[in-house]
Amino acid sequence: MAAQEDLFATLDKLGIAHETVEHAPIFTAAEGLALRIETAGLHCKNLFLKNKKGQIWLVVLPSEKRADLVSLEKKLGGGRLSFGKPDLLLEILGITPGSVTPFALLNDSARRVTVVLDCDLMRAEWVSCHPLRNDASTTLRAEDLLKFIKSLGYEPLLVDCGSAEKAANSEK
Repeated sequence: MAAQEDLFATLDKLGIAHETVEHAPIFTAAEGLALRIETAGLHCKNLFLKNKKGQIWLVVLPSEKRADLVSLEKKLGGGRLSFGKPDLLLEILGITPGSVTPFALLNDSARRVTVVLDCDLMRAEWVSCHPLRNDASTTLRAEDLLKFIKSLGYEPLLVDCGSAEKAANSEK
Protein backbone atom coordinates (compact mmCIF):
# COMPACT_ATOMS: atom_id res chain seq x y z
CA MET A 1 0.00 0.00 0.00
CA ALA A 2 1.09 3.53 -0.75
CA ALA A 3 2.53 5.66 2.06
CA GLN A 4 2.65 9.43 2.40
CA GLU A 5 6.05 9.52 0.64
CA ASP A 6 4.55 7.68 -2.36
CA LEU A 7 1.71 10.19 -2.49
CA PHE A 8 4.09 13.17 -2.42
CA ALA A 9 6.27 11.58 -5.12
CA THR A 10 3.17 11.13 -7.30
CA LEU A 11 2.08 14.73 -6.77
CA ASP A 12 5.60 15.96 -7.56
CA LYS A 13 5.76 13.82 -10.71
CA LEU A 14 2.46 15.37 -11.85
CA GLY A 15 3.83 18.87 -11.18
CA ILE A 16 1.26 19.50 -8.45
CA ALA A 17 2.25 22.01 -5.76
CA HIS A 18 1.28 20.87 -2.26
CA GLU A 19 1.91 21.83 1.34
CA THR A 20 1.42 19.62 4.40
CA VAL A 21 0.75 20.66 7.99
CA GLU A 22 0.98 18.18 10.87
CA HIS A 23 -1.58 18.34 13.69
CA ALA A 24 -3.27 16.19 16.31
CA PRO A 25 -5.06 13.14 14.87
CA ILE A 26 -8.54 13.88 13.52
CA PHE A 27 -11.16 11.13 13.26
CA THR A 28 -14.22 13.16 12.19
CA ALA A 29 -14.95 16.33 10.24
CA ALA A 30 -16.34 17.89 13.43
CA GLU A 31 -13.01 17.29 15.22
CA GLY A 32 -11.23 18.95 12.31
CA LEU A 33 -13.48 22.00 12.51
CA ALA A 34 -12.91 22.24 16.27
CA LEU A 35 -9.13 22.00 15.83
CA ARG A 36 -9.17 24.92 13.35
CA ILE A 37 -6.18 23.70 11.39
CA GLU A 38 -4.17 26.49 9.79
CA THR A 39 -4.36 25.60 6.10
CA ALA A 40 -5.66 27.39 3.06
CA GLY A 41 -8.90 26.42 1.41
CA LEU A 42 -11.73 24.06 2.16
CA HIS A 43 -11.13 21.10 4.40
CA CYS A 44 -12.47 17.87 2.93
CA LYS A 45 -14.90 15.42 4.47
CA ASN A 46 -14.81 11.98 2.86
CA LEU A 47 -17.50 9.31 2.89
CA PHE A 48 -16.73 5.70 1.98
CA LEU A 49 -20.08 4.29 0.86
CA LYS A 50 -21.34 1.02 -0.58
CA ASN A 51 -24.56 -0.61 -1.67
CA LYS A 52 -25.89 -4.18 -1.44
CA LYS A 53 -24.55 -4.99 -4.92
CA GLY A 54 -20.97 -4.30 -3.77
CA GLN A 55 -20.59 -1.00 -5.64
CA ILE A 56 -18.38 1.47 -3.78
CA TRP A 57 -18.24 5.26 -3.77
CA LEU A 58 -15.84 7.77 -2.28
CA VAL A 59 -17.72 11.04 -1.78
CA VAL A 60 -15.55 14.11 -1.16
CA LEU A 61 -17.21 17.30 0.05
CA PRO A 62 -16.42 20.38 2.17
CA SER A 63 -16.25 19.50 5.87
CA GLU A 64 -18.89 22.16 6.67
CA LYS A 65 -21.40 20.52 4.37
CA ARG A 66 -23.76 17.77 5.46
CA ALA A 67 -24.19 14.98 2.95
CA ASP A 68 -27.77 14.19 1.97
CA LEU A 69 -27.59 10.41 1.54
CA VAL A 70 -31.18 10.09 0.29
CA SER A 71 -30.51 12.63 -2.45
CA LEU A 72 -27.14 11.01 -3.23
CA GLU A 73 -28.82 7.62 -3.60
CA LYS A 74 -31.08 9.10 -6.29
CA LYS A 75 -28.31 11.05 -8.03
CA LEU A 76 -25.90 8.11 -8.11
CA GLY A 77 -28.53 5.52 -9.04
CA GLY A 78 -26.97 2.84 -6.85
CA GLY A 79 -29.90 2.17 -4.53
CA ARG A 80 -29.64 2.36 -0.78
CA LEU A 81 -26.19 3.49 0.38
CA SER A 82 -24.50 2.65 3.66
CA PHE A 83 -21.09 3.32 5.11
CA GLY A 84 -18.45 0.75 4.19
CA LYS A 85 -17.04 -1.29 7.04
CA PRO A 86 -13.45 -0.71 8.22
CA ASP A 87 -12.23 -4.04 6.79
CA LEU A 88 -13.57 -3.12 3.33
CA LEU A 89 -11.98 0.32 3.59
CA LEU A 90 -8.65 -1.26 4.47
CA GLU A 91 -8.95 -3.84 1.68
CA ILE A 92 -9.78 -1.35 -1.07
CA LEU A 93 -8.11 1.92 -0.06
CA GLY A 94 -5.47 0.63 2.35
CA ILE A 95 -6.47 3.04 5.13
CA THR A 96 -8.40 2.99 8.39
CA PRO A 97 -11.41 5.08 9.51
CA GLY A 98 -10.41 8.65 10.25
CA SER A 99 -7.85 8.65 7.44
CA VAL A 100 -10.27 8.51 4.50
CA THR A 101 -9.01 10.70 1.70
CA PRO A 102 -9.12 10.91 -2.10
CA PHE A 103 -5.35 10.41 -1.98
CA ALA A 104 -5.98 6.77 -0.94
CA LEU A 105 -7.23 6.11 -4.48
CA LEU A 106 -3.55 5.34 -5.10
CA ASN A 107 -4.25 2.01 -3.37
CA ASP A 108 -7.37 1.05 -5.36
CA SER A 109 -5.50 -1.05 -7.90
CA ALA A 110 -8.70 -2.72 -9.15
CA ARG A 111 -10.38 0.70 -9.59
CA ARG A 112 -13.47 -0.48 -7.69
CA VAL A 113 -14.33 2.97 -6.35
CA THR A 114 -16.54 5.50 -8.08
CA VAL A 115 -15.31 8.96 -7.11
CA VAL A 116 -17.87 11.67 -6.35
CA LEU A 117 -16.70 15.27 -5.90
CA ASP A 118 -19.02 17.90 -4.51
CA CYS A 119 -19.61 20.90 -6.76
CA ASP A 120 -18.82 23.38 -3.97
CA LEU A 121 -15.51 21.67 -3.33
CA MET A 122 -14.54 22.01 -6.97
CA ARG A 123 -15.45 25.73 -6.97
CA ALA A 124 -12.86 26.37 -4.24
CA GLU A 125 -9.37 27.46 -5.18
CA TRP A 126 -7.64 25.41 -2.48
CA VAL A 127 -8.62 22.17 -0.69
CA SER A 128 -7.05 20.22 2.18
CA CYS A 129 -7.14 16.44 2.60
CA HIS A 130 -5.38 13.89 4.80
CA PRO A 131 -2.18 12.58 3.17
CA LEU A 132 -3.04 8.89 3.91
CA ARG A 133 -2.85 9.55 7.67
CA ASN A 134 -5.11 11.56 9.95
CA ASP A 135 -2.46 13.56 11.79
CA ALA A 136 -1.66 15.82 8.85
CA SER A 137 -3.45 17.81 6.14
CA THR A 138 -2.17 18.42 2.63
CA THR A 139 -3.32 21.49 0.72
CA LEU A 140 -3.41 21.77 -3.06
CA ARG A 141 -5.50 23.52 -5.68
CA ALA A 142 -8.92 21.94 -6.27
CA GLU A 143 -8.10 21.66 -9.97
CA ASP A 144 -4.93 19.75 -9.04
CA LEU A 145 -6.92 17.33 -6.88
CA LEU A 146 -9.00 16.62 -9.98
CA LYS A 147 -5.80 16.25 -12.03
CA PHE A 148 -4.44 13.74 -9.48
CA ILE A 149 -7.65 11.69 -9.49
CA LYS A 150 -7.83 11.63 -13.29
CA SER A 151 -4.16 10.61 -13.51
CA LEU A 152 -5.15 7.41 -11.70
CA GLY A 153 -7.73 6.58 -14.36
CA TYR A 154 -10.89 7.84 -12.64
CA GLU A 155 -13.57 10.07 -14.16
CA PRO A 156 -15.12 11.63 -11.05
CA LEU A 157 -18.79 12.53 -10.90
CA LEU A 158 -19.45 16.18 -9.98
CA VAL A 159 -22.55 16.30 -7.77
CA ASP A 160 -24.17 18.62 -5.24
CA CYS A 161 -23.86 16.32 -2.22
CA GLY A 162 -25.82 18.21 0.43
CA SER A 163 -26.31 21.48 2.17
CA ALA A 164 -24.18 23.80 4.28
CA GLU A 165 -27.31 24.99 6.10
CA LYS A 166 -28.08 21.49 7.35
CA ALA A 167 -24.52 21.05 8.62
CA ALA A 168 -24.63 24.36 10.51
CA ASN A 169 -28.01 23.56 12.05
CA SER A 170 -27.06 20.01 13.03
CA GLU A 171 -24.05 21.19 15.04
CA LYS A 172 -26.06 23.47 17.34
